[in-house]
Amino acid sequence: MCPVIRTASSASWALPPVARSVVEARRHVRATLADWQLDSISDAAQLLTSEVVTNSLLHARSPIRLTIEHTGSGVRIAVTDASTVVPTVRPRSSSATTGRGLLLLSRLADEWDAEVSDGGKTVWFALSSGRDPWQGVDDATDEAQG
Repeated sequence: MCPVIRTASSASWALPPVARSVVEARRHVRATLADWQLDSISDAAQLLTSEVVTNSLLHARSPIRLTIEHTGSGVRIAVTDASTVVPTVRPRSSSATTGRGLLLLSRLADEWDAEVSDGGKTVWFALSSGRDPWQGVDDATDEAQG
């Protein structure tokens, strides 16, 4: 079990640099959003958390800190690792099995960013409970493929 730091409006976990951390991160997001009655954004939050944690594991290969903050209108989820390399969109083929995480962040999150510090970087995203993150995704996907 990973150590948790919890307040009324935030929760944070230290996760090891292993594949199982992706599953643990999703579980923490799902349970925390259920506690805060934010089920309407839970699926998108879990998907985006999986993408950001996976990127961290693949590229930083360091311990991770997952932080979830209740913003009043939704959540801000952050993943911190020891790498100072900021994620960037790279060209990929349509048959590539990786490289879609930042595209998903751009399409589903209200906003997202990466912040570099002396000890590494934090990639965060925000989701509002009053907005359907999936609205328009099919249309954008059709246009991109069209």
